[in-house]
Amino acid sequence: MTDRYKCDYAKLRLSFNDFHHVEANDMPQYGEFCLLELKDGRYTAGEWHPNDEKNTVSGKFVRGTADVVEIGEVSEWHSLERYDLTDCLTDEDVDYINIGPVKEEKHSAVFKNFKSLKDGDFPKSEQYCLLILKNAELAAGRWDEWEKGKDGSFVYAPAMACHSMNKVWAWTPLSSDCFFEAEEEIENERKHEEELNRNPSIDKELFKYGTDIRVYYEKALARLKKDYPWATVAQMKKVTPYEIAPCHGQLVFGQVSESYDGMNTVSPWTGGSTADDFIDFLCEYTKNEVRNSNPEEKFRYGTDIDVYLDKAYENVKKDYRWLDKKMSDSSWHYAIKQVDGDWEFVRESNDDGSLTVLDCGSAERFIEIAEYEYQESALRANPVVAEYPVSFGHIELHGWNLEKYVFEKLKTGDFKVTVQAGDRVTGGTRSFLVTPYCFEAKTYGEFLDRYLEIVPAAFFGLSKEDLLSDRKLKKFLGYR
Repeated sequence: MTDRYKCDYAKLRLSFNDFHHVEANDMPQYGEFCLLELKDGRYTAGEWHPNDEKNTVSGKFVRGTADVVEIGEVSEWHSLERYDLTDCLTDEDVDYINIGPVKEEKHSAVFKNFKSLKDGDFPKSEQYCLLILKNAELAAGRWDEWEKGKDGSFVYAPAMACHSMNKVWAWTPLSSDCFFEAEEEIENERKHEEELNRNPSIDKELFKYGTDIRVYYEKALARLKKDYPWATVAQMKKVTPYEIAPCHGQLVFGQVSESYDGMNTVSPWTGGSTADDFIDFLCEYTKNEVRNSNPEEKFRYGTDIDVYLDKAYENVKKDYRWLDKKMSDSSWHYAIKQVDGDWEFVRESNDDGSLTVLDCGSAERFIEIAEYEYQESALRANPVVAEYPVSFGHIELHGWNLEKYVFEKLKTGDFKVTVQAGDRVTGGTRSFLVTPYCFEAKTYGEFLDRYLEIVPAAFFGLSKEDLLSDRKLKKFLGYR
C-alpha cells in the first residue's frame, strides 16, 4: 500500500489551519478524534465524548481507559478525521501539507520531524504521538511498548483499542504529559540503579554462609523437617522465592520480579541484619505452604486423577445442566505427576507434554480449579441469543473502571452476566452464570439478593438499588 507514497516523511511538515474555539454550537461530532491545543500551550489529541446529546461544551476527550482530557483544559480543537492525505503523499516533491483551509489571521500549528517504525525509530514508552496512517488518514495514540525497540502499538481508546504498527506510516511526538513524565522518571531511576549495581558491596554478617541462596533454603529446610517430615525446598519455593541480588549498590536477600518489558525489580528483605536472622525468617515465611503440602491431605482421594475430575463434574452439573465432558478443552488435560521430587496436580499439554504445576494445597482446592474449567467450558458451548447491557455512570472498581455490564440469555434459556473493567492500559472480562437458585425467588428483590451473592456489588460495581430501578432489566430476566 505504501509503495505509492513518494514524499519524504523525514522532511514533511503538517500545518493544521482549521482550529475551532471551545464554544457552544462549534464542537466536534460525538466520537470524532481531534488534535487539541491545551490552555497551557501543549498539544495532544482525543475522541470527543459530550456529556449530553446536545453536544454542548460539557464533556471530555478520551485518549484511553482512565486517560482523558477534560474540556476545561482545552483551548481549541482541530479535526483529524476529516482529511485524506493520499494525493499529497504520492507526490515526491511535497514537503509541506496544509490540513484545512489557510485563512488570514487564523490560528495554525505546524508539526514535523516525522519518523518511521520500519526504520527502527520507536517512540519512548507512554509517549503520545501524532500519526499518519498507511491509508493516508490522520490519527493519534499513546505508544504502548511490548518489547523494547521491537514491538508495540498506539493506544487511542478504552479497552486497549489501538493502531497496530503495520497500520502506521509515520509518527511524531506530541507534547509531554503526566503519564509520559512518570515513565521517564522510572527510566531514569532504572539507569541510575544499573550504575549503582555494577559492583555491589557485600555485608559479611548477612552473607556469612556465602552467596548461594540454596544454602540458606537448605538450612531452613532442616529445621522445618522436625515438624513437617514431608517438607522439601520445592514446597518452600511455592511461596514467592527469595534470591540474592544487587539492589541500590549492595547484595541483598530479595524477591525479584520481572516486568513485561524485561526489567527486574528487587524488593529487599529488611527483617534482620544477619544470615541466621534470614534463615529464621525463611522458616516462618514458608511454614504455611509446607504445612499445607501434606501429601495425605493433598491426595486424600488417591492418585487417580479421574476421581477428582468426576467429583468436580458432578458438582458443576447441578447448575450447568447442559454440561458435557466433551465440552472441555482438548489441547491439554489434568494429571498427577512428580515434579522436582514432589507429586503435584498438573495441567499437561497434549501437543508437547509441557507441564503447568497447579497451586493446590488440598484435594478440595484442585476440585475447585477443575470446577472452574468445567464452568467456563459450559458457558462457551452455550450460545447467547439475547442480551441487555445495563446503563451506568462512572464506576471505579479498586483502581479499574467499569466498562461493560451485560446480562445475556443463553440458548438453553439460562442467563449469564458478563462484566468488563480496566485501567488506563489494561483490562479484563469475566462471565458468571445466574444460577437456577436465583430464579427460584418469588420476587425480583429476592432474586437480586441471591444474584448479588454471585456477583457482589462491592467487587463488580452495581448494587441492588441500581439494578432494582432498571425496569427493562427486570422484564428481560422474566419478572413482572
